[in-house]
Amino acid sequence: MPSRYSEPISSGGMEYKMKTIVLDAGHGGNDPGAVGRKSKEKDIALQVVLKLGKRIEEDLPGIKVIYTRTTDVYPKLYERPALANKHKADLFISVHCNSGGATTRRVKNSKGRYVTTSVLNTSAKGTETLVCGFNRMDQQDVAIRENASILSEENYQDNYNGFDPNDPSSYIVFKLMKRQFRDQSIKLATYMQNEFSSSSRTNRGVKEQGLAVLATAGMPAVLTEIGFISNPSEEEFMMSSAGQREIVENLFNAIKTYKTSVEK
Repeated sequence: MPSRYSEPISSGGMEYKMKTIVLDAGHGGNDPGAVGRKSKEKDIALQVVLKLGKRIEEDLPGIKVIYTRTTDVYPKLYERPALANKHKADLFISVHCNSGGATTRRVKNSKGRYVTTSVLNTSAKGTETLVCGFNRMDQQDVAIRENASILSEENYQDNYNGFDPNDPSSYIVFKLMKRQFRDQSIKLATYMQNEFSSSSRTNRGVKEQGLAVLATAGMPAVLTEIGFISNPSEEEFMMSSAGQREIVENLFNAIKTYKTSVEK
């Protein structure tokens, strides 16, 4: 993949300087992503990404910000890292909201009979940041949910080389991928989680997952889950101006710290 990271950060006496960051607001258009009581993941992700991009442009001179979307449209998952590759970006950052999913319970209905019902998990909370990799099958829940967007795309079997987001066995492909930028991705993800923790957010850690949106990125790439839209209090936080301001500050500080570390 084309990237300045294909060469050593310092080569021939020339100092490496970050120049381009691609920001990706998850989902969009006919793909709402996770849905809360009052909001949709696609809308919150876009609001945060646009504010983060503005912050970077204002306070990190020399950095060009490119967006995979600036409106309510759905770029296909493979097109998002392809855009970053085209512009030889230094970082690819995808912003999402998490969901606790649903649990099945047996409850009594109005007639006193027990029935099986699906209940949304509203207790899950916190942030986590993902890098492309392979973990145990039972730890791929987030990857399966995020990759499900592929199913809405035409000819997805051709675009993703036969990858089926509904088939857990398909995820073995990520174990075989050469991840040239794994260490840098984990570094950035760790800085992000440290910043979230400094704001007293629950830290769910850095995780390696089989994520189609990150798999072909030719640069350090992360997907950050900024909170649980299924949790009413976190949903309110992510919808609020103050909450988004805090999230943007956390992400900006992490990017700035990462930039300083690689430009030494």
